[in-house]
Amino acid sequence: MTAPASVAFSGLMPAAGTRVVVAGGCGGIGRAFVAAAQAHALQVIVLDLESSIRENPPPAGVQAIACNALHEDEIKHAMAQVHSTWGGACDAFVNLVGYTRERTLVEHLPSAEWDDILSGTLRSAYLLSREAIPLLRAGQTPALVHTSSTFGVRVALPGYGPYAAAKAGVINLVRALATELAPVIRVNAVAPGAVETAFLKGGTSQPEKSVRIDVDQLAQ
Repeated sequence: MTAPASVAFSGLMPAAGTRVVVAGGCGGIGRAFVAAAQAHALQVIVLDLESSIRENPPPAGVQAIACNALHEDEIKHAMAQVHSTWGGACDAFVNLVGYTRERTLVEHLPSAEWDDILSGTLRSAYLLSREAIPLLRAGQTPALVHTSSTFGVRVALPGYGPYAAAKAGVINLVRALATELAPVIRVNAVAPGAVETAFLKGGTSQPEKSVRIDVDQLAQ
């Protein structure tokens, strides 16, 4: 019986010097991603809210550009700065932007709150993609990655209707983009489960949530 062949995961990593833009790079998942990217000698630019950059500044060597993904003009301005820094190209764009609010059943949900969550999660994904595509077309083996959620596939808790709808929309936006941009730009989505971040601690701290998710099952 032969031993299973080992897999050299290092060979799957992007080449040193790969230019990566991380939208939402100052959050919990974003900071972990940026640290991993730096460990593999990637070039990184972070886009995030000015307040987030101030509270969780990126490490040395990472350029931070203030950008509110709710505002189209700010996204255009941020991507113009990326264009200037890297000569009109980037090799990968990772979108971690998205949020929800306090748990509210749809029958009690104000339309303004629905619009806000859809804008901050789904509309922002569209705007960021649209502005990133020209830079990615000029990049090396370019890739566009959006973060969805398990809520976009299966809704396990009541009260997250707009967030679940937005994340499901992100998944189908990714499918549309993958069809439109192939074979030049690879487009994928990842759908994390529960991750121990300020987002989870602040937005899903109800007793029902603590019953359903064991602390040992939280990604860190």
